Amino acid sequence: MLIRDFIPHISLRKFVQCIRIVHFQFDDISQVSVKAYPPKPEQCLHFILQGQFTTEAEDENKIHHSSIVLGGQQTSVVRKFSGQHFLDVQIVFQPSAFYQITGIPAFELTNRFINATDVFPGIHYTLDEMMHTADYNEMITIAQSFVHQLIRNAKKAEHPLDSISTQMRESITHVSMDGLARDAFLSTKQFKRKFFERTGVNPKTYARIVRFNKAFNLRNWFADSDWSYIAAKSGFTDYQHLSKDYKLFTGMTPAQFHELELQSPECTLNLAKSLYRTRAIL
Repeated sequence: MLIRDFIPHISLRKFVQCIRIVHFQFDDISQVSVKAYPPKPEQCLHFILQGQFTTEAEDENKIHHSSIVLGGQQTSVVRKFSGQHFLDVQIVFQPSAFYQITGIPAFELTNRFINATDVFPGIHYTLDEMMHTADYNEMITIAQSFVHQLIRNAKKAEHPLDSISTQMRESITHVSMDGLARDAFLSTKQFKRKFFERTGVNPKTYARIVRFNKAFNLRNWFADSDWSYIAAKSGFTDYQHLSKDYKLFTGMTPAQFHELELQSPECTLNLAKSLYRTRAIL
């Protein structure tokens, strides 16, 4: 069993954050747990090699998805059901890569999961290749070859905003929107509009998701740490501001949401510690 984020080949890093493999199985169907996924700063392409991909957003019925699913930027919790045996190879894009590759405004995908064959004709051949190997490294190679094809046929040229959005994902430092706009050679109004088009959310919301995700990862690694320590290490001024964002993105207090997190597959299968140690130090 494995849940791990693999660093992509250097030639892909402007477009891909990581190749993620999620592979687990429960001995008994009664042990299968549900994962409440909070917002993370990512848009993700899923290849489901085993199991099912079923989601349930707030106030919505369960939706059963195809074996190749494209997920946009989330701003709220989505519950995911995977079954007893599950293998998911994910291509996690950089903030604006989906827009660059497809030319489709990212906001059209925000808080949505769609059949990826509607966007990438012929992608089922990549799924078939993955289905015929049990080797993780081979799966990663196949995924990266697919991304190389996408990059060669990218619909939109690179813009200074693309590197800025990637820098924002990697930083919890509070920055001025006016300053970011200047760095992108845009007015503040233009910057906000283009950022929304390329990432699916406005820059302020994106920065809040980045800080929230940092806090979420740190807490899962340092489960016994004081919440004020987690807040400070994640770029929040104090616990109250951290709690405010937890309630915004999850509808729960930090303590309530992490109590729910203990029921996740990675916690149930004792895979969480090593996973979040890696994510917390990134």
